[in-house]
Amino acid sequence: MSSTASGKSGTWRNWGGTVSVRPVREVVPASVEELSAAVRQAAEDGLKVKAVGTGHSFTSIAATDGVLIRPQLLTGIRDIDREAGTVTVEAGTPLKRLNLALAREGLSLTNMGDIMEQTVSGATSTGTHGTGRDSASIAAQIKRLELVTADGSVLTCSDKENPEVFAAARVGLGALGVVTAITFAVEPVFLLTAREEPMSFDRVTGAFDELWAENEHFEFYWFPHTGNTNTKRNNRSAGPERPVGQLKGWFEDEFLSNGVFQMANWVGRAVPAAIPPIAQVSSKALSARTYTDLPYKVFTSPRRVRFVEMEYALPREAVVEALRELRGMVDRSRLRISFPVEVRTAPADDITLSTASGRDTAYIAVHMFRGTPYQAYFTAAERIFTAHQGRPHWGKVHTRDAEYFAEVYPRFGEFTALRDRLDPDRRFQNDYLRRVLGP
Repeated sequence: MSSTASGKSGTWRNWGGTVSVRPVREVVPASVEELSAAVRQAAEDGLKVKAVGTGHSFTSIAATDGVLIRPQLLTGIRDIDREAGTVTVEAGTPLKRLNLALAREGLSLTNMGDIMEQTVSGATSTGTHGTGRDSASIAAQIKRLELVTADGSVLTCSDKENPEVFAAARVGLGALGVVTAITFAVEPVFLLTAREEPMSFDRVTGAFDELWAENEHFEFYWFPHTGNTNTKRNNRSAGPERPVGQLKGWFEDEFLSNGVFQMANWVGRAVPAAIPPIAQVSSKALSARTYTDLPYKVFTSPRRVRFVEMEYALPREAVVEALRELRGMVDRSRLRISFPVEVRTAPADDITLSTASGRDTAYIAVHMFRGTPYQAYFTAAERIFTAHQGRPHWGKVHTRDAEYFAEVYPRFGEFTALRDRLDPDRRFQNDYLRRVLGP
């Protein structure tokens, strides 16, 4: 995936092509002091402020017609504390750069999502996650945060320093301030063995609890219009490293999963009736494989085919029923879905507006190829997810508002009260935050 950039026109667009804005000005601060000054200047000019990373959110969570903060100069590792098991990193650092730097130091994050193009602040602020039985989202691995608040001051927080801010700001939605540095828990680098294999929809849903319980990291992809899934089980290994061969990796991960899949989606967009037979072929294209490698090489994959995505977090015990309802809905409809449905899990955490806050969680993500009408599919899927008290991913398409979130997040009022205290004039407000948090 490529990151976004503003063109000469001053228009900023996100990766998925769902959002475009023309800010009054863009600021690329080279220090926390410059960022603080930019926030104070915006207040003097009566302008809103938003920070944006690489634009991988499908919502307008980072959009503004005021001052757009681009943190690409706020990058790199500030400090590694091996005794404490932490690394402090500048907020604009891409996850890819962090993973590579940690590996060189013999360290690793415990868990991560399936891409690493985002900045650390963008990924954590929107609740980016991977899959894990015991290990949670990237934000749940945060030990300390630094952010610039609405008056331009710098505030630090942890479970001991400003703990009420820490509880909320790890998934802060950009509503509490501009994150400038993050301290993550890290551990000595380890190896993961990935076991990938096809499995029928009925088998994987029937054995979901067992598959979840038996594996540290379990996920699967179901291909609509078929009864087929691809499963992935990642577990720690004593080694040795046995990575995917270079030629095999290129063929499966680049040629098939990106190149051929891109062409299949072009055909499906032009001729929707071709999608079900294409899905039958696509769901059987990848063979079973097992390999052992560094964590970031196992957790993440190249994703070059552009799409639009909705993802909901459900109580883990509800996911199989919801999946069966989703499959029944697709089968009864005239929808033609060319992208697989992704299913992952996370344990409960203590972050105020984390999608896994207070409950063991399973995620269902639905996608549509970029440029293909997605509203009918997403609307029908969202109806199923919300019936199970689902919580939408903050950075992915959804239609929920503050009234709904107050029902599904028991601590929603804590977050909005903190926002009232830290940003009473709504310096970091935009249309999206007005909808999901209230005025």
